[in-house]
Amino acid sequence: MKSVTGQRYKHNNTNRSMPMLAFVDFRHRIHSPKNENQDAFTNEPSEEAPRQITPTVTSEADSAADASKTTETISNVSDDATKLNSLTLLTRSIKRTASQISAWFITHAKAILTSKQMQSLLKALATIHTLWQKRTKCPYTLYAVVMALMTAAATLFIQWGMYTEPTYDDPNAVDDTTKILNSINGQLTKFVSQMWLEGRLNWLLNFCALGMIYLVLVFVLNRFWIATAVFAIVMSSFAVANSIKVDLRNEPVIPSDLSFLTSGNGGEITSFIPKGSQGLVDGTITMLVWLTIICLILQCMDGRRCVIPFHWWRPFRNTKTIIGNCTRIIAAGMSIAFLCSFTWTLSIPSAWGYEWAQAWNDSPKPWNSADDARANGPTMTFLRLAFPKIMEKPDGYSQETMETLAKKYSEQAEITNQSRTSNLTDSTVIMILSETFSDPMRVPGITLLEDPMPNIRSIKESTTSGLMLSPGYGGGTANIEYQTLTGLDLALFDDSMQSMYQELVPHQKKPYSFNQIWNTKYGKTGSVAFHPYYKNMYLRDVNYKKFGFNKYYTLDSDPAITYQDTIDNSPYVSDASSYQNVIDQINGETHPQFIQLITMQNHSPHSGWYNDNEFDSANVSDNLTDEERFEVNTYIKGVNITDRATGDFLNQLNAIDKPITVIFYGDHLPSDYVTANADENNSLTLHETDYFIWSNQASNTAGTKLDPISSSTSYTSPNYFMALASEHMNAKVSPYLTFLSDVRSNLPAVERLVLGEGGYSGGTSSVYLNQDGNVIKHKALSKQQRQLLKEYRLIQYDMTAGKNYLANTTFFDI
Repeated sequence: MKSVTGQRYKHNNTNRSMPMLAFVDFRHRIHSPKNENQDAFTNEPSEEAPRQITPTVTSEADSAADASKTTETISNVSDDATKLNSLTLLTRSIKRTASQISAWFITHAKAILTSKQMQSLLKALATIHTLWQKRTKCPYTLYAVVMALMTAAATLFIQWGMYTEPTYDDPNAVDDTTKILNSINGQLTKFVSQMWLEGRLNWLLNFCALGMIYLVLVFVLNRFWIATAVFAIVMSSFAVANSIKVDLRNEPVIPSDLSFLTSGNGGEITSFIPKGSQGLVDGTITMLVWLTIICLILQCMDGRRCVIPFHWWRPFRNTKTIIGNCTRIIAAGMSIAFLCSFTWTLSIPSAWGYEWAQAWNDSPKPWNSADDARANGPTMTFLRLAFPKIMEKPDGYSQETMETLAKKYSEQAEITNQSRTSNLTDSTVIMILSETFSDPMRVPGITLLEDPMPNIRSIKESTTSGLMLSPGYGGGTANIEYQTLTGLDLALFDDSMQSMYQELVPHQKKPYSFNQIWNTKYGKTGSVAFHPYYKNMYLRDVNYKKFGFNKYYTLDSDPAITYQDTIDNSPYVSDASSYQNVIDQINGETHPQFIQLITMQNHSPHSGWYNDNEFDSANVSDNLTDEERFEVNTYIKGVNITDRATGDFLNQLNAIDKPITVIFYGDHLPSDYVTANADENNSLTLHETDYFIWSNQASNTAGTKLDPISSSTSYTSPNYFMALASEHMNAKVSPYLTFLSDVRSNLPAVERLVLGEGGYSGGTSSVYLNQDGNVIKHKALSKQQRQLLKEYRLIQYDMTAGKNYLANTTFFDI
């Protein structure tokens, strides 16, 4: 059966449905209402009369589909038309409103502009504009005077930070004149007045160096008062940082310290500020805030907007503009070049910077940065260390020489290994740098009624142990750590090399370290490191990756170190928590490994962290100030807590059925011993910390104690620890470890001391100790000792600054 709606019709020889014809007619009437005789598709007049429409038949389903499509099309067209009408109405409304507002303003503008209030406002603005245009330009002579005054003040402030008030055993025995001359102000006055009294121009040399920096800021920023504010902020921060670091570590700020800021540790550094220096910090901040405000006001009031006229937006508009722009660029470039050239040549003999400084009485003491800064000025010390030298190339250095050395010690290693029964990699070795750990009872002037470290004292009596000659006092952790991991010696580097972690390792491609022995045996999981503080301190995060540590767990690592408990009010993670992280690491790994642990519990400042400190009454030392006693008591309590935690840790290791050896050492003494440090005769004692090497019950060498005399274990330095551990463990060694053992047996301790010469040798801070802890004068070194030091320099140069020839030999292989 056919539906009526299913009929088809013919039109112009084309089949179309009735609904389509209706749609075409509808579109025609909406968009193009033309003559009825026009063609519906072309809008042109039709030349033919309408033909007879012959109906055809189609299916009901087809008809319904066509109808649906047509309805949808009509709906879309209707929506478009509605949107178009709405947009038109909105546009008309906006135009009408704008016209009304414009008309209102035109009508009332005159009234508004001529009103009394508006006239007063316009007059005030005109006056301000006139005054602004006519503001006085500050003369260049004023700039010069301000620069001279600011530079002089900065020089004095920075130098002031290098001095501390002296202490006297019997203040009544010292006359007032001596006290005045030795006071901070007296020392500062002497530093300046020596220009006239002794003809020494050190203060003037520092003044000129700071003036160069000031000029760079002025010409680069091209805004005098802004440059003045920046200069004041930078130099005041430098002075305060110097003062704090001298109090804590007897060291000035050096260029490598800036890596703390660039690595994002600025916030962590502020946690080290002692309470006694907080007033200085707060006062400096207040002063800088007011000075900055004044400089900003002066910049606005100064009619000379730029020091040198400069127009970056239209640099070639006229001859005057071109000359001004070129002058500014040349001035900035030349000031930077002059400062860089002076800094670069300051440490090169016969270079112009060096000669100028020498002519003005600069006498470098790079082996002791604190003494150098006091004598020559902190600015000169800082610039002198800006481009450190690694080492001088030793005489005779060549590939042939290094291959000969490698062969020599390979043969000795073969002989040594014939009597050795185990391998280093058969055991887990834990190297513990115990932050600031040392025996307080060995410090001159400290008297205690109670032993703060009975457990470690007992351990030292039953295992390989002794004293370690530390290069640092109150700091220098990273340098000591570097020596223990690499076997290299700080004393052999150039004196301008102050921090290997910051100045050397980041520039090396493949630095060698002892943990790589385990990596060679067990792959990437052979070594891991823990430090319960922040990963970028001393750039450890970058350096440990180069050393080949698989993981480095810290407070901000991912994942973070697991155990982070502190004690009472201390901000630092306890040693017990640090040890627990190591225990979990040992239990979680099936094979032996090398584990590096740097603790934090006893880090300075020591500000009364602990409740119920029994050493407040047990410390009966005389001649200590209240502040020194307060800090020393806090430190001693920390040592006592470390002692108990270490005893518990070793007991836990004894319960583990895996061979484990621990190398435990304190890195340096705290800077709290102000009274003892005032006597330079105590210099050596304040550079000696405690160490021991211990093996658990599962080890073949449990209970081993190397003979202090025949094995020279009473005194050592950190570069020898791995060689000493291989002897304690009776483990096979590489040619490199054989060499270190050979040097150690002849020179038990070699180090560069931060507290200076101490009367040991002239012109150097390097100290050599024999097996009894007595200093060996440099001139008294035997022929064999001198030969070993020569070989040591060759090896160290090749590993750090040379061609690394040894890496292509078997020198490091076991």
